[in-house]
Amino acid sequence: MHTLPLFMHRSGSCDVWFLLQGVHYLVENNLLEWQAASVAEFLYKEEGLNKTAIGNFLGEREEMHLDTLKAFVALHEFSDLNLVQALRQFLWSFRLPGEAQKIDRMMEAFATRYCDCNPGVFQSTDTCYILSFAIIMLNTSLHNPNVKDKPSLQRFISMNRGINNGEDLPTELLTKLYASIRSEPFKIPEDDGNDLTLTFFNPDREGWLLKMGGRIKTWKRRWFILTDSCLYYFEYTTDKDPIGIIPLENLCVRKLQDTGKSNCLELYNPKGQKIKACKTENKGRVVQGKHQSYRLNAATAEERDNWIDAIRASITKDPFYDLVTQRKRKVISNNSSLD
Repeated sequence: MHTLPLFMHRSGSCDVWFLLQGVHYLVENNLLEWQAASVAEFLYKEEGLNKTAIGNFLGEREEMHLDTLKAFVALHEFSDLNLVQALRQFLWSFRLPGEAQKIDRMMEAFATRYCDCNPGVFQSTDTCYILSFAIIMLNTSLHNPNVKDKPSLQRFISMNRGINNGEDLPTELLTKLYASIRSEPFKIPEDDGNDLTLTFFNPDREGWLLKMGGRIKTWKRRWFILTDSCLYYFEYTTDKDPIGIIPLENLCVRKLQDTGKSNCLELYNPKGQKIKACKTENKGRVVQGKHQSYRLNAATAEERDNWIDAIRASITKDPFYDLVTQRKRKVISNNSSLD
């Protein structure tokens, strides 16, 4: 394969830009054709590419990107694989982006390819699409330590009733898929030590904030990452593991007029209960946090308001859930019109 220019390996917020620059460099030097099939093969086979960047590149809606996505998915061979096996292969070749529209396009392409490789398994690509999301959400629920209420097999079967064009999928199939995920979570590709996204999504927001201590009321600068309805905070941007995790479930956020700081926001439990967060002590022991609320301070009022908006959206919005709900409504509507 080609020797890549250095900027092909960078990660961060400019992932797609650097990937595009690298691709254009190869095209201009006659090392790569600007054709969907050629670019797709390059993204699929070339080692060392940033997989976050690949995911964002494939998720764009311009015609060249859409054609490349189709060609990229076609390079995967899913014949005779069950859906979990196919998803393991697919989700290892890139990282899912965070935007719902990009996720929708990519999972639609996956479902179409899987059904083409395995005709007769599902009655429609909608069934494959819905079940794929159900499996991804099951993976998160079973293996995310912040999720206390682990879904049972019966709940997994129940949530997928009627998705096969109004019919139920075989219990034996769903049982096998559930057992596969329970025994082994999906492996998430890591780009390098600076890749701090701890789920399939890119962060909803990340940046420096001041955080007031729980026991000792002093302000300390921390790097915060908002993803998967949790706030993770780190001492440095290069740290691989967070020193604290704040699950946002059942919490609220608001502006706070603090006498010492001018751009404060507060995370709190509206029922007045202690927040169920955790942190790592100096010796590496994980302990439960002791905060009744979390006070954070941004550099500007605009940053504070952007954090508040992002946190509220993370608390109330799950792109996987929304996409699956829309597709289930479509299936139900189609079946109703046939009655």
